[in-house]
Amino acid sequence: MRYVNLGTSGLRVSRICLGMMGFGNDSDRPWVIDEDAAEPIVKAAVEGGVTFFDTADAYSGGASEVATGKLVGKFLSRDEAVIATKVFMPVTPGENGGGLSRKHILSGIDASLRRLGLDYVDLYQIHRWDPRTPIEETMGALHEVVQAGKARYLGASSMFSWQFAKAQYTAEKNGWTPFVSMQNHYNLIYREEEREMIPLCLDQGVGVIPWSPLARGVLAGNRSRSGARDTTRSSTDSFTDYLYDQPTDFDVVEAAQQVATGRGVATAQVALAWLLAKPGVTAPIMGSTKLSHLEDALAAEELTLSTDEVASLEKPYVPHPVLGHF
Repeated sequence: MRYVNLGTSGLRVSRICLGMMGFGNDSDRPWVIDEDAAEPIVKAAVEGGVTFFDTADAYSGGASEVATGKLVGKFLSRDEAVIATKVFMPVTPGENGGGLSRKHILSGIDASLRRLGLDYVDLYQIHRWDPRTPIEETMGALHEVVQAGKARYLGASSMFSWQFAKAQYTAEKNGWTPFVSMQNHYNLIYREEEREMIPLCLDQGVGVIPWSPLARGVLAGNRSRSGARDTTRSSTDSFTDYLYDQPTDFDVVEAAQQVATGRGVATAQVALAWLLAKPGVTAPIMGSTKLSHLEDALAAEELTLSTDEVASLEKPYVPHPVLGHF
């Protein structure tokens, strides 16, 4: 496993981040596994060199944060582990149960720390942009979180480039803590982030940690062009249908399958290896509900694709509307 700085910050992270969304007891998502089933996956990840773990307060009603705190703590010391979580999605009833107001951010970090069983998180991220709250209020509250020692660094997730630039400018203008990372929607099927967001991050020294690096399993073959759904998640996750409904998406999947066949490896390894080699990408956030998923991620970190293979993977791409910001 290789380790790199997260953007231009001094924070060192593994090149694979283990996404914890699929872990947590009593989840209402049928594809989520409980803590007992997740433990061997987290153990294998740590043994493979993974030190970076991503969750959010909204995942399975907070159960993912609980699982993250319990499981990571079994295998890594607090100084070794890099723990990231998020705030924005509604997590409690009422008008102030979500968003990026000062009220919700300051209560949200305390609730996340209680569930995680930690004194601080390494990376505290805004899950989306909040159009109802002035960015000055949001960035000021996030700075308070850092000043209070409850988070070491700040990150953001999917939004438009102008919004991210505005947030960074607001922080700089006021002497507040800026974002060091962007967790955006980016994979072989969805590459619209290459137009503006990734060039912005490259220019400003912001680390890119993409979510859905395998397109929620589509790039691993969990569904087919004919409409077959081969896993519990592919047959129950409606968000996948929203994100990946262009027929041309399967042209990309088939191109990845051809490269994988030629290499004698899983298609998921090829898709992840492509992403790991893209400019600006620090650590794809890889979800794993089976050991085989994790094994593919670890193998991809060691796989280098040729120029011709990359060209064949990228050739079938057809532009998409903006997807994943909302």
